[in-house]
Amino acid sequence: MDRLFANGTVNAAQFGNGPPLFLLHSLLSDRASFDAVIPVLSQSFRLIVPELPGFGQSAAVNGDFVAVADRMAEAVKEAAGGESTIVLGNGYGGFVALQMAIRHPGIATRLILADCGAAFSPGGREAFRNMAAASKAKGLAAITDVAMRRLFAPEFQARHPDLMRERREAFLRTDPYVFRAACAALAQLDLRPELERVKVPVLVLVGEHDEATPPPMSHELAAGLPNARLQVIPGCAHVPQLQSPGVFLEAIRDFLPVSQSAA
Repeated sequence: MDRLFANGTVNAAQFGNGPPLFLLHSLLSDRASFDAVIPVLSQSFRLIVPELPGFGQSAAVNGDFVAVADRMAEAVKEAAGGESTIVLGNGYGGFVALQMAIRHPGIATRLILADCGAAFSPGGREAFRNMAAASKAKGLAAITDVAMRRLFAPEFQARHPDLMRERREAFLRTDPYVFRAACAALAQLDLRPELERVKVPVLVLVGEHDEATPPPMSHELAAGLPNARLQVIPGCAHVPQLQSPGVFLEAIRDFLPVSQSAA
């Protein structure tokens, strides 16, 4: 069942019972990218799976990336209801979670940052600018192949045609204005000077074959955080929870306060 938070601006699905665990989706995907891990995690957690601002039924913000993070912080605080909270973000959702933790130190007791970082390389920044420009000139359909390559290796795409068709359709439902604004934000984002403000334990995950946020970004992120550990997920790319849900669950199991088993 979906609920609205942050004065009705953030739409979120909820599953299970227990301490709250938020799952924040990536830019090139949607909240359905967590569907394969929800059945296991919801056995021990109350999962809150929002649509980030401007995605799905969640209202866009009038402002920059900081405004996105502040909106989500408001939603997290309201949905958590004062309970100790874990926030897991994948890709763009990881950047949002990190910005939230910097600006709102008490927002979570633990963070899991999967396939993100603190800043992109010059080449990575240019890739976002190019995607934004191409989508503005020709529409999202013109960059769908590029987006899917950033999510999944070609071999994986070839083996899972039904999943790829579903992922392409999900990407094409993205609001093009929200997409371009997110690309612009990520192209200039640099959170490295503020990482020392994140005092809570952080698990930094990265798919071995992630081309969207390559492993060196996660190495840099983990090194800059005061209390972080890094884990590389073998054989995976940018959305490991979708590509290899069992491997992903095993990777986060020991970090979660309630023991989980990979299904």
